[in-house]
Amino acid sequence: MRILVIEDDPTDLKLVRVVLEGSGHIVRERTSAEGAVDAAITDSPDLILLDLRLPGMTGWELTRELKKNPSTRAIPVVAISAFADCFSREELLKIGCEAVILKPVDTRTLSREILAVAEHRGV
Repeated sequence: MRILVIEDDPTDLKLVRVVLEGSGHIVRERTSAEGAVDAAITDSPDLILLDLRLPGMTGWELTRELKKNPSTRAIPVVAISAFADCFSREELLKIGCEAVILKPVDTRTLSREILAVAEHRGV
């Protein structure tokens, strides 16, 4: 599966990349929301793993942009955040996130959680 990971923390980005590539996924990376919609159009990922706390535009705002764009609307978005109390799961699902993964990321279950979302969406 092709996964676009949008994460500004280098340590978290490396961890997610290593785990997902180790499970056979193709990972593309962005470290900010800037250009992420264009990257999603160009890379045609099967899924986007998106940090909610990004410099500039937040992951929340980026999800709204992705869901407004006809070219990216159907791509499942999985939010990832260390700030569970700042974002209501219901609100995230309402704006278009398929799931929420809390940091610190559990490396034993990350790939399984991503696959569950993809299977649910028929990816």
